[in-house]
Amino acid sequence: MEALYQQYKGLLFRLAYQLTGSATDAEDIVQDVFLKAYDVELEQMAEPKAYLCKMTTNRCLDLLKSARHRRELYTGPWLPEPIPTPGADSYESVITKDLLSYAMLVLLERLSPVERAVFVLREAFAFDYDEIAQLVGKSQANCRKIISRCKAKLGLDADEQLHAHEKEIGEEWIGRFLHALEHGNVNTLLTLLSADAELLSDGGGKVFAAIRPVVSGKRVAEFLLGLMRFAAQGSPYEVELASLNGQTALVIRQNDAIDTVVFLHSKAEKIHRLYFVRNPDKLKAVL
Repeated sequence: MEALYQQYKGLLFRLAYQLTGSATDAEDIVQDVFLKAYDVELEQMAEPKAYLCKMTTNRCLDLLKSARHRRELYTGPWLPEPIPTPGADSYESVITKDLLSYAMLVLLERLSPVERAVFVLREAFAFDYDEIAQLVGKSQANCRKIISRCKAKLGLDADEQLHAHEKEIGEEWIGRFLHALEHGNVNTLLTLLSADAELLSDGGGKVFAAIRPVVSGKRVAEFLLGLMRFAAQGSPYEVELASLNGQTALVIRQNDAIDTVVFLHSKAEKIHRLYFVRNPDKLKAVL
């Protein structure tokens, strides 16, 4: 069992994280799965990977059904918990080959728990439909229909590649973005933002954050410049780049603590989505 733990803990963490959007919950689920697996005779695990993935998927589905209710009561937008990549903790095997983009994790909140499980198993881990059917207790035909339904809900074409939907912003572009903010250049900001840009800020009711999405390039630019003016009145802050969720993110530190993590995604060569994670409970995994 120890050998199985070392072999599959990274895989199960990636699966649980993408099903729940929470690194904290994913770690707990992986530990719980292996604790329960210790009581199972190895002879019952003819295929350990499938057995452990099914246990993890079921545990995540149970959690999501309860989490749905909690998120309905959540203050403001709910955003996934950022994770460092490559992992710097006990899950150092977390890599980007089967990790969906942060923007896609946000979109997955539109799906039901079962839809999310089928989509992640297929699109992130490339499981075949026979494997997925066994993991979620559905027929292969049903799983294929679920994938089609998921793509429609997520605004994806049936054959569209996920990486083509929204892309991360490169470091050069980030530099231009930060320079425009620091100098209060609204015109430059507007050239970088798409007309229908949207900013989501997750404070969870624990810190200052926009309760509703900020929509349109003009309003996003005004909101960002307002934040800069507000920040200038407080303690000094530092902005650094870090590899989070397989992409370059902004980490804002203030008073020797992480204050905010920002993800930027583009569409049609413009910044299309901005995600501000400020809830302190969601920043614990970021070093």
